[in-house]
Amino acid sequence: MILYGMYDSPFVRRVAVTMRLYGMPYEHRPWSVGRDQLALREVNPLGRVPALVLDSGETLVDSSAILDFLDEQAGAARALLPVGGPERRHALQLIALSLGAVEKGLQVVMEYVFRPAEKRHEPWLARCRAQIDGALAALERHCADVPAGRWLLGAMPTQPDITLACVYTYLREATGVDFAPYPALRRCAEQTLALPALREIYLPFDAPVGT
Repeated sequence: MILYGMYDSPFVRRVAVTMRLYGMPYEHRPWSVGRDQLALREVNPLGRVPALVLDSGETLVDSSAILDFLDEQAGAARALLPVGGPERRHALQLIALSLGAVEKGLQVVMEYVFRPAEKRHEPWLARCRAQIDGALAALERHCADVPAGRWLLGAMPTQPDITLACVYTYLREATGVDFAPYPALRRCAEQTLALPALREIYLPFDAPVGT
């Protein structure tokens, strides 16, 4: 399999970490949505990452769709997402909050990277930041109930842990979110970031973001 996208993307990173944890080999092509946009559209018409080309030649796009395929390949006993019931709904809710926060973070980054300073719309940026804070506050309430040394869904790390850690890294590095108001979230994320797969699959964010 071939995974397209740079590891500073939380979406690419969570796919790559999952593949590492599942022991699924892949070729990594660190294409940039900026530098390699034209070539990337040949793989994914949206010009977005991640994209995963299967050994059959089929291409999967969107990290959630890719992870659904990977879970199926790993089998229910090893899957990093519960297969059904309240546990699955709860896991998906945690993932949705994390991804919602980082999607708003991406919009903040795009405003700074692609718009001249005089054309930035501060009310829009304030709205995005408020949405980020809302999602993080909801995640903080859940993390506060997680005992030290445990994971978001119990005794083992699962997809909500991986996604939260990738989102935490991106928001901290790319948007400068202050996580001081979210100590439990920070504790949970940093526990996951200490896992070998998270340490090995990491690329610092270095786009020129203004303040």
